[in-house]
Amino acid sequence: MNKELMEALDILEKEKEISKDSLFEAIENSLLTACKNHFGKADNIKVEIDRETCDFLCYAEKEVVADEEAVEDDCLQISLEAAQQISKKAQVGDTIHVEIKSKEFGRIATQNAKNVILQKIREEERSVIYDQYHEKEKDIVTGIVQRYLGKNISINLGKADGMLNENEQVKTEHFKATERIKVYIVEVKDTPKGPRILVSRTHPDLVKRLFESEVTEIKDGTVEIKSIAREAGSRTKLAVWSNNPNVDAVGACVGMNGARVNAIVDELRGEKIDIVNWDENPGNLIQNALSPAKIVAVFADPDERTAKVVVPDYQLSLAIGKEGQNARLAARLTGYKIDIKSETQAKDAPGFRYEDYIDDEFDDEEVENDVIESADEVLTEEAPAEEAVEEASAEDME
Repeated sequence: MNKELMEALDILEKEKEISKDSLFEAIENSLLTACKNHFGKADNIKVEIDRETCDFLCYAEKEVVADEEAVEDDCLQISLEAAQQISKKAQVGDTIHVEIKSKEFGRIATQNAKNVILQKIREEERSVIYDQYHEKEKDIVTGIVQRYLGKNISINLGKADGMLNENEQVKTEHFKATERIKVYIVEVKDTPKGPRILVSRTHPDLVKRLFESEVTEIKDGTVEIKSIAREAGSRTKLAVWSNNPNVDAVGACVGMNGARVNAIVDELRGEKIDIVNWDENPGNLIQNALSPAKIVAVFADPDERTAKVVVPDYQLSLAIGKEGQNARLAARLTGYKIDIKSETQAKDAPGFRYEDYIDDEFDDEEVENDVIESADEVLTEEAPAEEAVEEASAEDME
């Protein structure tokens, strides 16, 4: 019997990842519960289990009294005559251990003991699953689509199910049952019914984690993802930076013949991904973020986090993008509010140059230092901002 019990505990520990100590504790509690149901109280009852052999002993600690007439509570006291049958050295006032035979328990007490063990196993199993997936919070996992629950989708993540809510789904994606997809674990909640796992397909960090798993240079820290802006299902912009001058950050993310980025695009069901170089200079960063549009000039105000951009007339629609998407994503990526104008619009605008592009409170010296040129011409303190913009505009018009 002990051998079978040990084998059962080994199987539970291996399959459910529940420690044997927790299971032994559950058995001890179940025996105490059975004693309480059988005798009405269990305050003086002790249970000992040998962790190596599974031998267990259940006994009651009773005080030895002179005779049967002196016994006031059978559960707490025992006569001297009965005590000496257990131990010949027993004396009045001693505490003696009286063994309790578990076979004598009734059906109800046995059933309650069984329920205590099962309840403990369920609690430990929920705790193990919660800990396992709580460690994976803010990370990606592979799941299998199970079924639609209204507009939500149940995803099998292995030992637990995740819930892909409607607001975390990409509108253009449609899944079939048994389809394997990668999801981002947003949150893991511990509930009485087990862990509740919320997953997402729209979170920007989903793209970030996909790049970390696909690009070795990002995983080892050579290349950093500095900023990310995403409109799920349509386009994502990624700003990357290399800590090694010999490693091209964009090239590492794109991969040979686009292999790395294409693998991520396939996982995202065709979502377009723009990868640009990060730059500490806000003007250069904004120019990179607005790619593939060509930029004539960028006027950035780091204090107000605003920027005014001049582009060639034929590049205006490209810079703004379809329904303003390119400009919107660039603004999220850089953290700047970006105002884009074509050269014609800029020239026709009243008070163009300083008045339109730079706050009135700046004096000329501040303006010159704040202007960042992003085209072929470079603005310097020797070349006033007005003349530089005019020269750049004239060259592009020609």
